[in-house]
Amino acid sequence: MNSEIIVFIVYLVFMLGIGIFFFIRSKGGGEKSYFLGGREMGPWVSALSAGASDMSAWVLMGLPASIYAAGIGQAWIAIGLGIGYTLSWLVEAPRLRRFTIVAGDSITIPQYLTNRFLSKNKALQIICAVIFLVAYTIYAASSIKACGTLFNTVIGMDATVAMYLAAVIIISYTFLGGFSAVCWTDFFQGMLMLGALLVAPIFAMALIQSGQGAASATTLPENYWNLFTNWKDILSGLGWGLGYFGMPHIIVRFMSLRSDKDLKKSAKIGIIWTVLILVFSVASGCIGHLLLGDIADSSTVFIQMVRKMFPALISGVLLSAILAAAMSTADSQLLASASAFASDVYKPIIRKDKASDKEMLWAGRFVVLVIAVIAVLIASNPNSGTIMGLVENAWGVFGAAFGPTIMLSLFWKRLTFEGAVAGIVVGSGVDILWLAFLSSVGIYEIVPGFIIGGIAAIVVSKCTKAPSAEVEQLFDTAVSSRD
Repeated sequence: MNSEIIVFIVYLVFMLGIGIFFFIRSKGGGEKSYFLGGREMGPWVSALSAGASDMSAWVLMGLPASIYAAGIGQAWIAIGLGIGYTLSWLVEAPRLRRFTIVAGDSITIPQYLTNRFLSKNKALQIICAVIFLVAYTIYAASSIKACGTLFNTVIGMDATVAMYLAAVIIISYTFLGGFSAVCWTDFFQGMLMLGALLVAPIFAMALIQSGQGAASATTLPENYWNLFTNWKDILSGLGWGLGYFGMPHIIVRFMSLRSDKDLKKSAKIGIIWTVLILVFSVASGCIGHLLLGDIADSSTVFIQMVRKMFPALISGVLLSAILAAAMSTADSQLLASASAFASDVYKPIIRKDKASDKEMLWAGRFVVLVIAVIAVLIASNPNSGTIMGLVENAWGVFGAAFGPTIMLSLFWKRLTFEGAVAGIVVGSGVDILWLAFLSSVGIYEIVPGFIIGGIAAIVVSKCTKAPSAEVEQLFDTAVSSRD
């Protein structure tokens, strides 16, 4: 245990050191530097940062727990995510990067959606910022909750105390170093996550082959290995992939890349990394059940598997991957929320475009602090739900609200400002109402939310005045532009 504690401390200090480094390096940098890294991110950092900010602690705790408990039928979540992530890099990323540059060099998604229509109406930015703040608080709570579970399981620390400790570290380097610090910490965390997920299932399978498993294929529940369980599970699992088209903290990485050439390289790296992560996350749940047999808390299957197989020093390194997964997502969510508030609410509405760069940075940092505190309070509440449940709720809102509207803005010239507003409001509204009143149907709420949100955007656009010649020219310029 002492060795594991030392490894955790070294890891946390290293993450904090990255934040301090970029704080010193970026002094004098402005809003664009803090919130988007000055659009100077290279392909490796952008790719692994996008993946790590996506694959939070649920990929090491939530998804393996679902596979462990319910069987391989839950792998449709991983299949849907793999397909969605691939399509987001190949289809969405190239246009989004070019469109955000042409549309006033936008640095946030709400700012892009407003500039895309050359509108001075701030309604869209306010609506987006509100959704960001609410959904990201819930999402960040899942990551902080995972940190509490990890420290409580491994070293016996009170889970609430551990949550506050993790939040302090995450706040510190996000507060100091901004987007560059977040991307570089995510880069190292992405490498660690991949290494842990590759090593643990392979070693566990070797032990099982040598006869040291606690369960066998014949003692597992009936239909455990049946991939095709029922159509609702398949549809809902594939529906997870829709979230990628509207996930702000992920697609902002597309916007930060230096060039189209770097984007193509990033796409290859990011897709390979994510597919490997998903495959071995599913494998961890299955193999963990065979190795460990029945355990009280399925969310700790990866933790118990690692601690059973490796000495403390190695298990400490591998379990740091859970910290990496939790922190790499929470930091991105905090920064995305901060940028949405500072750039889309504070500067244009509260300060009427009179805020200085320094004032903007401190407004963003204040939001980082507030959201983190609320997220900790949610995570420490025993009735807040599971890690996977919190992720599922936030993921659904983002995907349904922004996914169809962003894709239409990139590929349909006829989309109007009013249509974009309708798509976001209706998509998020349907998602929330479905979750509240129709969750018993058994279909993930992102599916109806995404479909109905897209239909609303198209119908309202058709019923309102066509975009101006200037807006159509902006669309044509973005489509034809190249680095």
